[in-house]
Amino acid sequence: MCGIVGLFLKDKSLEPQLGALLSDMLITMTDRGPDSAGIAIYGGTRDGLAKITVQSADPDQDFAGLQEKLKEASGGEATVEIKSTHAVISLPAARVDAVREALATVAPNLRVMGAGESVEIYKEVGLPKEVVERFGVRSMSGSHGIGHTRMATESAVTTLGAHPFSTGADQCLVHNGSLSNHNNLRRTLRKKGMRFETENDSEVAAAYLTAEMNTGKDLGEALEGALDDLDGFFTFVVGTKSGFGVVRDPIACKPAVMAETDQYVAFGSEYRALVNLPGIETARVWEPEPATVYFWDHEKAAA
Repeated sequence: MCGIVGLFLKDKSLEPQLGALLSDMLITMTDRGPDSAGIAIYGGTRDGLAKITVQSADPDQDFAGLQEKLKEASGGEATVEIKSTHAVISLPAARVDAVREALATVAPNLRVMGAGESVEIYKEVGLPKEVVERFGVRSMSGSHGIGHTRMATESAVTTLGAHPFSTGADQCLVHNGSLSNHNNLRRTLRKKGMRFETENDSEVAAAYLTAEMNTGKDLGEALEGALDDLDGFFTFVVGTKSGFGVVRDPIACKPAVMAETDQYVAFGSEYRALVNLPGIETARVWEPEPATVYFWDHEKAAA
């Protein structure tokens, strides 16, 4: 089952509304996945800075004094903003690796949800409405974002099992479907240096794309490779620092619909996820074709 949504804004005047628009889209998909929900917001940051989003099962304990604990690793420049069970650590981009290593020592119970110059990831067990309200997603601004509401059919309902999955800087993925070759692919990717936090097949898909982009491919090219290398049935919506991509497997048995205007590109598992978007009545609306990559990128558009 599961419901996935995505919104890529072309019109900068809509950026203050990104969190509110994406939240409404995700909540509309609640009956496709009431177990857990997650959302990734690409909101940007100042030049030279990066962000690490972390999650705790015991935030009162784990977040206490966290900024001070990271002082040495961050060169005294880290700040911590706590949002319920998550915290966003802002720090110099050059210090990301050092701070991630320090977290394993000074706060070993924290789980890294994602890191990069732009992305923040929030996910938890619970209904989409509860998740977006817990983290104040409606008030967040940004250029694009993706979301997922999960119905766990083959694994436990846990925070780690929720989507989005992030396996590279500013890159994350949401998935509706199931992969059949994820175990073999996981072993191959581990040999390439990829690390995994869960047994979820969607994390393998995210890691595959990360590994492909690490070779110099852009998101669109990595998604093309996924059509050859991933077996199963899947619909992926993927975000990178500046990009937004969608691909369905050659059978395309999972529902999907897209809409595009001069202001945005939107994705939903069902059309009803899109009905409250501005200008939807005049949008070009279509069902994405099987085995076809759809890809937009702010940097390429600017060029």
